[in-house]
Amino acid sequence: MTEPASIPTIDVHAHLLLPEVEEAVAGHPGLAEARALDARRNGPAALAVNGPMVGARVPRLTDAAVRLAAMDGQCVDLQLISPSPSHYHYWAGPQLAEQVCRLANEGTAAHCAKAPDRLHGLGLVPLQHPELAVELLDHALDQGLKGVEISSHAPGRELSDPAYEPFWSRAEESGALVFLHPFGCTLDERLDRWYLSNTVGQPTENAVALSQLIFSGVLDRHPGLKLIAAHGGGYLPTHLGRSDHAWRVRPDAQSCSREPSSYLQQLYFDSLVHDPHVLRELLRAAGPGRVLLGSDFPFDMGTEDPLAALRAADLPHDDFHAVRGGNAAALLNLARGGTPR
Repeated sequence: MTEPASIPTIDVHAHLLLPEVEEAVAGHPGLAEARALDARRNGPAALAVNGPMVGARVPRLTDAAVRLAAMDGQCVDLQLISPSPSHYHYWAGPQLAEQVCRLANEGTAAHCAKAPDRLHGLGLVPLQHPELAVELLDHALDQGLKGVEISSHAPGRELSDPAYEPFWSRAEESGALVFLHPFGCTLDERLDRWYLSNTVGQPTENAVALSQLIFSGVLDRHPGLKLIAAHGGGYLPTHLGRSDHAWRVRPDAQSCSREPSSYLQQLYFDSLVHDPHVLRELLRAAGPGRVLLGSDFPFDMGTEDPLAALRAADLPHDDFHAVRGGNAAALLNLARGGTPR
């Protein structure tokens, strides 16, 4: 069937490496401690694979021309690019954290400026310093970015922490996108073999973070928040029946105003779930207007062919094109028109 010519194909989950960020943190004692924690969480076998895997992908992660050529090969018209989550550096103190975020925001904007008709970007805010989050969200927006990327928590703080209320308010008021992308799992050494730190850890972190936002009432207080959950929201969207039951029968689970599953229609999710049956269930649970194409470009835990993964779900025609790009085009306020590649 012919694809609607007015809808570009948009990948909302693509990453960028920024050497200037790593240069800024080099030599700080907190970096060594963070890397030691990362090593314990992932285990030696995963670390032995990660280095060569990332190294082979550096051109696609840093060179806009190489990125664009890869996008052409995938038939992707636009990418929403976020810094590699390895750049969060939530261990950093206030001054260094501000420097990291400003470098990330400016570096992402500069990368996207090399092809502004095809590349849009997200910046960073320091979740470990909530008092800086609004200022650095505004900095990202001032660079022409569409919003910011955050992890599922910061050391000692969940996303439900009241200290984040000014950040959620500013994100809602400004229309900024907030891309929730976990990095690291607090189950630590329990997941240090067989790459469980990623395969189990990432969807677990998504589920915990989204549950914190739902049950705490953050989404009640900020119904206009534009939050995109990576990895299809992890385990939560397809396993919310237990949460709904708890909300109905447990008074200590009733801090939100309605059943938890109803908040899925208030969130956005990427399509990166690696299973066509799960993708169909995600659309059923959240609605076809709330799922966006995502590839995790160019990492090995992503998909090299996001359109093939989407086609495998055998969605209805309108739903397929909504996920392929229609939903993201509306979310990004892109003008209609243009021919998909």
